[in-house]
Order: sequence, then C-alpha cells, then structure tokens
Amino acid sequence: MPNLMLPLSGDVTQAINPWTWFVKSVGGQFGLININMGKSADPVLEQQILDDVGTYGRQLGQIGDALAVLLKHVKLDALEPDEQRALDAFQLQLAQIERLKARR
Repeated sequence: MPNLMLPLSGDVTQAINPWTWFVKSVGGQFGLININMGKSADPVLEQQILDDVGTYGRQLGQIGDALAVLLKHVKLDALEPDEQRALDAFQLQLAQIERLKARR
C-alpha cells in the first residue's frame, strides 16, 4: 500500500489487522486454540515484504519454479541415493502443487 501524506498531517494510513490485535489482547491464547504469531528480527520489514512482494506461499512457489528450471539443466548422475531421494521428493511435491493449481 503506498504511503499517503497530506500537508501537515503525517502518516494517514494504518494497517489494521483485527486478528493481531485480538490475539495480542488475550495473550496469544483463546480457549483451547493457541495461536503463535511468530517472531521476527524486523517485523515491520517482514510485513512490508508480505504486502509489497508476495506471501510466503508465492515466495516459496517462485523458489520452487526456479529450482525446477535448474534441475532440468544440471547433470545429476553422481548423486548419492539420499540426495536423489531428496530431489525426487521435491519434484513430487512440485508436481502435486501443479496438479492442484490445474484443478482451479
């Protein structure tokens, strides 16, 4: 969201997240449901990245897409069995994600 500044007014935009306010007001726990909002070294920057760049899912999706491209062009003949299993699991996960996207 762009910052809107009117003359002599200062910052006139405010992100309002009712869940964050509510969870903080009850100490992070509501009934039997425990919600952990996580910790960040720079929560303001992290929120700006989520707002302006993309959600965690979008960021991870782009990383997966980039790794899939690299895997197509890298020689993988000398991998150890556990390394090959790790790549197979990763590629299976990418394929499952693509199937779910295709259904939408």
